[in-house]
Amino acid sequence: MFILKANEPKELAAYLYQHKWLTDGETIVSVSKPGEGNMNCVLRIETATRSFILKQSRGYVEKYPQVLAPENRVLTEAAFYQKIASTKEVQDIMPTLLGIDAVNNLIVLEDLGKSNDYNVLYDLKEKIPEEELLQLVHYINSLHQSFEKKVVDEELANAAMKALNYEHLFEYPFKEDNGFDLDLVQVGLQMVAMPYKKDAELKEKMERLGSLYLSKGKCLLHGDFYPGSWLKTSDGIKVIDPEFCFYGLREFDLGVLLAHLYLTQQQESTIVFVKENYSSFDELNTTILNGFIGIEIMRRIIGLAQLPLKMDLKTKVDLLAFARELILK
Repeated sequence: MFILKANEPKELAAYLYQHKWLTDGETIVSVSKPGEGNMNCVLRIETATRSFILKQSRGYVEKYPQVLAPENRVLTEAAFYQKIASTKEVQDIMPTLLGIDAVNNLIVLEDLGKSNDYNVLYDLKEKIPEEELLQLVHYINSLHQSFEKKVVDEELANAAMKALNYEHLFEYPFKEDNGFDLDLVQVGLQMVAMPYKKDAELKEKMERLGSLYLSKGKCLLHGDFYPGSWLKTSDGIKVIDPEFCFYGLREFDLGVLLAHLYLTQQQESTIVFVKENYSSFDELNTTILNGFIGIEIMRRIIGLAQLPLKMDLKTKVDLLAFARELILK
């Protein structure tokens, strides 16, 4: 298998020539990381005249090599890009798929340019502008509605990635001894988390939520719709990294979005704004939606998928209690 590496430009160039992703006489000027991704190896390739992104998935999570993950997940991402390519209002907010190497689990994507993701929101000093939030809401509106099915089938089931995410949403954070000392994240957090790890009523509700997450549905979801998947570019807001995509309940995408608005301490009017501008909000099951909001908040505070969250312990305590209440409702 060809292994994508930034420090072997000659081998990389030979690979790109072989797949005709570099033209005759075109040479690599620089190789760099476009950002701090979690799941995959991602490189920006620059030549004298253009740039593009290479993305390879391996049998583990790039940021946490001890966590196994489906090695061909990037091919599901490619299938998502192929699916949405004909719908302008969705494709215009995402990179264009330029090539696929199914043998080596590698794809080529349009380079959206030098940009920053929205992880800056986790310093709790930034507020997301309404016009940018509106673009995000319009994106999931279009995604959920444009590809809605009348009959549930196996397309983009993405079962292996859903199983991985299920573990980190519904199981791992609530194991009493999972090997992850939360005090290494913030002193006192392990003690704060322990009552939730022993909460039988909470776990019963989460079991139902988990089965809903794993169920098939009629709407195409991004699957990981949080600030790390949003980019601020010179052409406006863009959305990336749909490797957790699947056909399921649209409450999940919206729940993740709203959870991160709470986690980044956005104003309550921002939450209301999302609900008012998601065009079919009145059709959603608010019990399920609230449950997904709650579980995403909890797993981001006491699970492995930590955020660069500049939040004091008391605020986390309050948020966890709020999240539990949402789930139990």
